[in-house]
Amino acid sequence: GMTIGKIVGEPIALHGLAHDSAGHRERVAQLLRTVGLQPAYANRYPHEFSGGQRQRIGIARALAGEPKLIVGDEPVSALDVSVQAQVINLLETLKQDLGLTLIMVAHDLAVIRHMSDRVAVMYLGEIVELADVDALFDAPLHPYTQALLRAIPASSPHERRAKPALSGDLPSPTAPPSGCRFHTRCPHAKPHCAQARPVSERLEDGRQVACHFWREIQNAGGGAPLATSVSPKLIERLAIYRERQT
Repeated sequence: GMTIGKIVGEPIALHGLAHDSAGHRERVAQLLRTVGLQPAYANRYPHEFSGGQRQRIGIARALAGEPKLIVGDEPVSALDVSVQAQVINLLETLKQDLGLTLIMVAHDLAVIRHMSDRVAVMYLGEIVELADVDALFDAPLHPYTQALLRAIPASSPHERRAKPALSGDLPSPTAPPSGCRFHTRCPHAKPHCAQARPVSERLEDGRQVACHFWREIQNAGGGAPLATSVSPKLIERLAIYRERQT
């Protein structure tokens, strides 16, 4: 097995970012400090660390090559909620301090709402809606986005909400439906949707939506704002963690 120092230091060596072994060690130590870990951990092995610490080690390795862009594929989904808050805060701090662009691939809409500036919603491998985060959550235009947001569990049993209006199972991505890929499950689908593939339309505010009838759906009240706040538990954890840091 490789030590943490070797794991984090590999991109430094590959990209020739240190002039000698002392410089290499110092860069590894600096990266571990950046993600909130002790430089002495460089001599230890991954199995000795918790899930949250291992995620920090992964972030340190991603930063080692001095990237301008980092792709995080479900970066917090396997972590406990309290640890999620720490890793989310760490990523946000790094984004600001290092001028990073983060692309987050995630299914947890609360995390997406908290972290994102812009959101692309995908269905069967195609982007159906792209918008600034507040616009998307406050007034979703595409029927799939609307169904996704309605599916978020209510934080209170008193908060009644319309059930998602989707029927049927997800079609196979290797043999997607004709026309609009969503038409087999869409509550607003018309015959035209099965025949013609919708072109992604760019609106004045920069939002993009790929739906033949989004205007009619919107006018009928299909995209009314929904209660889609970040879960109170996650907000509480984020707030507590920020207080400790300041």
